[in-house]
Amino acid sequence: MKFWFFFAFVLLGILVFKGYISKGIYQATTSKNIQLLYTIFSIGTFIIGIITLVTTFPNGIIGLTTLKNFMIALMLSVVICELILSAFFILDDLLLFFNTMMEKKNSAIVDDTVDTNSRRRFLKTTGLALSSIPFASFLYGITKGKYNFTVFEQTLTFSDLPKDFDGFKIVQFSDLHSGGFDSYENVKRGFDLIQAQQADIILFTGDLVNDLAEEILPYKDLLQKLHAPFGKYSVLGNHDYSEDDGLFPDKAAKTKNFIAIQQHQKDVGFQLLNNANTKIEKDKAFIRLLGVENWGNSFIKEGDFDKAIENCGDKEFSILMSHDPSHWEKIVLKHPKHIHLTLSGHTHGMQMGVEAFGIKWSPIQYFYKYWAGLYQELNQYLYVNRGFGFMGFAGRVGIPPEITVFTLKVSDGL
Repeated sequence: MKFWFFFAFVLLGILVFKGYISKGIYQATTSKNIQLLYTIFSIGTFIIGIITLVTTFPNGIIGLTTLKNFMIALMLSVVICELILSAFFILDDLLLFFNTMMEKKNSAIVDDTVDTNSRRRFLKTTGLALSSIPFASFLYGITKGKYNFTVFEQTLTFSDLPKDFDGFKIVQFSDLHSGGFDSYENVKRGFDLIQAQQADIILFTGDLVNDLAEEILPYKDLLQKLHAPFGKYSVLGNHDYSEDDGLFPDKAAKTKNFIAIQQHQKDVGFQLLNNANTKIEKDKAFIRLLGVENWGNSFIKEGDFDKAIENCGDKEFSILMSHDPSHWEKIVLKHPKHIHLTLSGHTHGMQMGVEAFGIKWSPIQYFYKYWAGLYQELNQYLYVNRGFGFMGFAGRVGIPPEITVFTLKVSDGL
């Protein structure tokens, strides 16, 4: 906690200092007033956002409102855009430093005050204009984008898929993070969209809550109304283990919370696959559905893949639910047991990035090799769902909340 207070203090100092050194750059009264208003807005938003954070999260994330979500997300948006703008200030300072050094080296005495101020105004104005682009995107993301549920469709073809499962439709959603929601109607719209896909089976790949079991209570009815002919199945994500010990008075309370999270899923008709497997049978054929508890590089490692594949045949068509894609990379991909399709989530695509015009980029890719969409290696598929909810930053910028629809097909000629 001390680190975050220190970090907040440093960022506030940057905002104040940038505002101070900006006041002498612009000569026109209108430009000065715009810069002053922008600085006041940035500092004010930052302070209000910090106060909202400090007063909201001491006892978990319960009780978030639209206003609180908006202020926290707006604060983060302002900070990111201010850092972009500050980069232009740093660039200007570096240019001024090198110019000064060159003048001293050449013993030149030149009055370039007009040129310097002109350059500084250009750099700052350019930085302000460029930072306004992501700011507008962030503003959309924290108002509309976070509930812009989008259906991603994938048709996957396999040579060894049982013929009875040709055309079998799977819906996956992941990372509900129910404690962060502030609009029941918008969440309901997302669940209605899941049901509208008319899938044969519905799979949820973890993170039902942020920390506390009661976060799901306002939305249990929505989960219960989901139905599919071949059932509903789920696994646990890292947040379902509520790793923040400070939220609980003792270990017994934490254990009780963990049991309640699992019970809520059972109450609404989801079958939890905790390092287990089951047969999905259709006519005289079946496919194998497996699920592991969370396994992540930097998170809890309760997933036991060897236990999950017990009693599975080597040649059975198999689908695995594993919350963290790191598990596929580190354990599943090179395991002797062939898994045709692994479904994961966890990354959220960092809730911000670019997926357009052939560009696929997000800061999360520097932490996760597999972070969104479909991947194929060693004749195995991994799909990383971008998440249904949001966590931390209450918004979605360029990475929409996702509902994935898979249609399984048998290869032609078989």
